[in-house]
Amino acid sequence: MFGLMPKEEKFFAMFREMSHNIIEGAQLLKDMLDNFDDPVASQRKIKDVEHKGDTITHDIIKKLNKSFITPFDREDIYALSAALDDILDLIDASAQRFVMYNVQKPTPESKELAFLILKACQTIDKTVAVLGGKLEPISAYCIEVNALENEADRVCREAISRLFAEEKDPIQLIKWKEIYETLETATDKCEDAANILESVVVKNA
Repeated sequence: MFGLMPKEEKFFAMFREMSHNIIEGAQLLKDMLDNFDDPVASQRKIKDVEHKGDTITHDIIKKLNKSFITPFDREDIYALSAALDDILDLIDASAQRFVMYNVQKPTPESKELAFLILKACQTIDKTVAVLGGKLEPISAYCIEVNALENEADRVCREAISRLFAEEKDPIQLIKWKEIYETLETATDKCEDAANILESVVVKNA
């Protein structure tokens, strides 16, 4: 239990709120690509979730600066909040690119990457949920996030390879290459968060 003082349990609740918010953003991105009827409206909803994430991150840092006792190392609390915030930033950046580049129809690969982002975010949420309790499941969850990141990396590589082989319009090639890479980077950020969580386990074993 990290020898936590009761009044400091707020950190765990704030991280859970943050991970729930990330899932909401990831679900909205997946829904946006699965039902591409009004991408502008979908992107606005994601932006609202991203703003909420910024507020939660700010609240965590503010509490960290005021707290004498913390449930785990201050640098890890800061790093975890920043990593979780980065995930949502990349989800928002991905949605923005579909609107900014006036994409007419998502590709199967972009939909698959959005699905993998959602799965990785759901696994991060499971990991955050056990902070402050039994830490044994965290390692398994981190392995799962790593596997999802590897799968996203494979999908991204193959999608870009297909772009260079088949796309004749250089503008479309540039657009889709950036979209794929931004989507894949969101899973990289999930892996970053998982690595920090795993480090917390090692330090507090």
